[in-house]
Amino acid sequence: MRKPKIVILGAGYGGLMTATRLQKSLGVNEAEIVLVNKNDYHYETTWLHEASAGTLHHDRVRYDISNVIDKNKVAFVKGTVTDIKTDEKVVLLEDGQISYDYLVFALGGESETFGIQGLKEHAFTITNVNTARKLRDHIEYQFATYNEIGNSEPLTIVVGGAGFTGIEFLGELANRVPELCKEYDVDFHKVRIICVEAAPTALPGFDPELVNYAVSTLEKKGVEFRIGTAIKGCNPDGIIVAKGEDEVEEIKAKTVVWAAGVRGSSVIEQSGIEAMRGRVKVNPDLRAPGHDNIFVIGDSSLVINEEINRPYPPTAQIAMQQGEVVAKNLTALIRNETNLQSFTPDIKGTVCSLGHDDAIGVVFGKKLVGKKASFMKKMVDNRALFMIGGTSTVLKKGKFNIL
Repeated sequence: MRKPKIVILGAGYGGLMTATRLQKSLGVNEAEIVLVNKNDYHYETTWLHEASAGTLHHDRVRYDISNVIDKNKVAFVKGTVTDIKTDEKVVLLEDGQISYDYLVFALGGESETFGIQGLKEHAFTITNVNTARKLRDHIEYQFATYNEIGNSEPLTIVVGGAGFTGIEFLGELANRVPELCKEYDVDFHKVRIICVEAAPTALPGFDPELVNYAVSTLEKKGVEFRIGTAIKGCNPDGIIVAKGEDEVEEIKAKTVVWAAGVRGSSVIEQSGIEAMRGRVKVNPDLRAPGHDNIFVIGDSSLVINEEINRPYPPTAQIAMQQGEVVAKNLTALIRNETNLQSFTPDIKGTVCSLGHDDAIGVVFGKKLVGKKASFMKKMVDNRALFMIGGTSTVLKKGKFNIL
């Protein structure tokens, strides 16, 4: 009798959690499990801002998938997903295809530019290891060549977006800039770091007292905030922002970083599964509506917080919890059990770093700032490593520079 085949698309937080939990809950004779990922490594998305600023080497943010999966139970396929044929139960790859009985869609999100002209062509993003490496190298090159070309203009870096990614990147960048100035003999006062945010506040939805702490801390390190300012365009020389109802202003910058928008996967949309900006409003058991054999988790899933009638943010914490629930539900389906578990996020806390030695956060309902919050951030990072890769992964990749 043929074993049912489970195909997991994506080895991010949700996909890898699903795979590692399934390899523990299912016997080798119960199901065939296949994990598909573009790269043969997993990267910690929540660490990319550090690699992008150059405060953490890009190799530190990733580890080999082969180190955490049981090869006797999980087959790994390195490939790029291009489409899903739901009627035929087939996943199309750039160089082949894979059939499935059950599918877990966990490919992660994509940068959302909201149609702003020039962003895709001229702005850097913080979306994967390669984009982080490109941004780090570009910033260093700007400092290395600044004095050579006799530039009278300030060395300006613009960050679009003051959400979590933007603020955490700014925290690392503000710490890195003095080091770059010293290394390349650039006058610190000739460097400008400008954050542009369309919303009326930085870190929308976060505790106002903590937001004020974050903004004032970064301002003391030289970051300029343009809150309530919308970017209208981007070009090789910088950005165009709205100034009043009919006026615009040009901000010249050789480095523009877009950190303001995330959407779900475009593969979801072209597969015909009902979605909004690549995100599927999943059923309570995390299955896609109308598709009893397809689960959607991570950035491409949309779960409503009934208390405020708004979607939960697509975080690593939620993706990992979803992976655990999906593994339990798949195990139940494989064993012909009918009761599937509903997913309810258990938000233990939220911490936003402001560099390696500072942070803000709410943990178990308590507000934290400074070194205490920074300590909790590192504990959260290490916990994520442990939950997927165990003690050995924490020892190899964990963060132990607590102070």
